[in-house]
Amino acid sequence: MIKNYFRPTIGLLLILLLVQCKQEYIPQIKESDIKLLVVEGYINSGQGPTTIRLSRVADLADTASIPEFAAQVNIESDNGGIFTLTDNGNGEYTIPQLILDNGAKYRVSIRTINGKEYVSDYSPVKHTPIIDSITWQRENEGVQIYANTSRQSNDTSYYRWAYSETWEFHSAYVSNLDYVRDPVTNDPVDLMNRVNPEAIYTCWRTQQSTNIILGSSEKLTANRIFLPIRFIEPLGEELSVRYYIVLSQYSLSHDAYRFYQRLKRNTEQIGTLFDPQPSQLITNIHCLSDSLEEVVGFVEITDQQQAHIFITNDDVKPWLPPVPCSKAVFRNNDTTLRAIGTSYLPVAPLTFRGPRIETFEASSNECVDCTLRGTNIKPTFW
Repeated sequence: MIKNYFRPTIGLLLILLLVQCKQEYIPQIKESDIKLLVVEGYINSGQGPTTIRLSRVADLADTASIPEFAAQVNIESDNGGIFTLTDNGNGEYTIPQLILDNGAKYRVSIRTINGKEYVSDYSPVKHTPIIDSITWQRENEGVQIYANTSRQSNDTSYYRWAYSETWEFHSAYVSNLDYVRDPVTNDPVDLMNRVNPEAIYTCWRTQQSTNIILGSSEKLTANRIFLPIRFIEPLGEELSVRYYIVLSQYSLSHDAYRFYQRLKRNTEQIGTLFDPQPSQLITNIHCLSDSLEEVVGFVEITDQQQAHIFITNDDVKPWLPPVPCSKAVFRNNDTTLRAIGTSYLPVAPLTFRGPRIETFEASSNECVDCTLRGTNIKPTFW
């Protein structure tokens, strides 16, 4: 009886000890140790540009990167060929098209403004199989999007995916009114009919994938991969009107796959006692000027295959995102307009005193003006 009585208490104490033992660790890192060169991109063996992005690792507490300016970046072949990339001025270096010899191997060569030289290992030319299809289905009250691909040659078993998504969304309210503003102070002094209500009612938003998406057919009995790539939360705004996703697929070598695996663990799966601990990245880029200097990145030859789909609100009904917005009624006078002019936008008139609007409805800027969260310029592919 005594043992059974104390068993829950002991369990609680163990939990408390684990929680108390988890403390934030801020490593003491010298300034010179956090300026590692980061190399991103790939040598494009297909149609389209090759883009190499150079930056420096910033402070651990800072999420922004520091672009590496004024470098000289070349693509070199093991038979003496050289292609020079153009400096775009923002840490990106590009060349519109590479004409590669399928029998040669290629690498990226970098010379930074401080005179240091870096090269990647030579990589054979390889190509990425096409994406068979993108599919989706309702799961857990949301929408799960899948990539479907199959291996078309024996030298391709490892893949990485990235996506760009765009969706149309609407403001909570159509605004038929606008402020008349003082030309000197810019304070609202009256109301007028809005010239183009649609300009702040219908918008589009585009964002890129930020997580690392990997897959392999190495241990599969069939050479086909069916992989979840994007989950849209239940009643998410993305599917409130119309949604578009374009998926990019890249083939990887086994070493590149291992690099991205470790990068994923180090950046996405750390935060609790039971998550994988940080591990040393396996890079194929080396500093010729200083053999002890570490470089972050993995550059090899591949190309990009893409596929896209649209999903409309009609496809997923019932799907009506909640609108955390409300309207309030105000009087049209100088005191009221100046008080609400920075936080509220007028929606519709309610009463008139002669030709002048006497009272009107208004709501918060975010509920009326969609351009605060997107653009009202319709995408060319829409």
